[in-house]
Amino acid sequence: MNPATRRTWPRSGLQTTIMGFGASPIGNLFRPVSEEDSHTLIRSAWDAGIRYFDTAPMYGHGLSEARCGHSLRWYPRDEYVVSTKVGRMLTPARREDIDFTPWADGLPFKIHFDYSYDAAMRSIEHSLQRMGIERIDIALIHDIDIATHGAQVQPQMFEAAVSGAARALLKLRDEGVVRAIGVGVNEWEVAYDAIRRVDFDCLLLAGRYTLLEQDALDGFLPECEQRGISVVLGGGYNSGILATGAIPGARYNYAEAPADILDRVRRIEDVCRDYNVPLKAAALQFVLAHPAIPTCIPGMRTPAQLDDNVKTCRAPIPAEFWGELKRRALIREDAPTELAFVA
Repeated sequence: MNPATRRTWPRSGLQTTIMGFGASPIGNLFRPVSEEDSHTLIRSAWDAGIRYFDTAPMYGHGLSEARCGHSLRWYPRDEYVVSTKVGRMLTPARREDIDFTPWADGLPFKIHFDYSYDAAMRSIEHSLQRMGIERIDIALIHDIDIATHGAQVQPQMFEAAVSGAARALLKLRDEGVVRAIGVGVNEWEVAYDAIRRVDFDCLLLAGRYTLLEQDALDGFLPECEQRGISVVLGGGYNSGILATGAIPGARYNYAEAPADILDRVRRIEDVCRDYNVPLKAAALQFVLAHPAIPTCIPGMRTPAQLDDNVKTCRAPIPAEFWGELKRRALIREDAPTELAFVA
């Protein structure tokens, strides 16, 4: 697979490269990234043919958007696609009064949730100003899931988003201000609820469809395919273990991997060795084989990691490899794999 290959989104007509750039790391996620390194990374992604960039106000309290805009605004605007998000508002504050967790540092803004109509409208305007570009292609309602708000509060946040932010994004799409709208969440079940309530074009799903997790095939992904809803897949390595393998301390969904997951990954690695397929390549290309998933955004914070992801995308994988994973019941029988080994 060539990471610069473009796929067309059925509902919006947008074209994105099959590998996108997830810009949360350049918001200083967990540790600092310098201005120079951030600019070099985006420039390297561009040189590798990547033309889809995903950011959000949350990432570094506006820092990721500012850095994306600084590096992208000098490229021809019609040649790339940008997505950002609404649902968190930023207000100026003294640095000593801001909790930047999990960001190592960021811009001097406090964050608060606001899924109202007016807040979504202001959020898009503020994002345009931070990035210094004239338009946003994709607008997503951010984190209306249980992982973010907890089981008690999430239903209220979801309803606020459906009645407020979603209505704003529908208006902006109707007016041609944005091309595609949707939600960016951590749980496919919440995404499924969202597309049954609102006429969304796309979704950004952090994990939940990977070599280790395929429950999204139970209704959700087939409906997305049927309705032409495009799914951007983040977290395809399950936050680490599908990149590192089953090593001591391997991370699975942001926690230390339990014994059963370690065992499953070891068995997948056995098949990888038999067919000379890198585990990372299997993880990345597996998600791209689903016809509802036009692009994925693997994590990267250095040009070396970017180069590794590009090589991972290009690695040849024989059809027999996927058949063996299914034979050993390591992936579901109904999981699409045909596109994963097309060059």
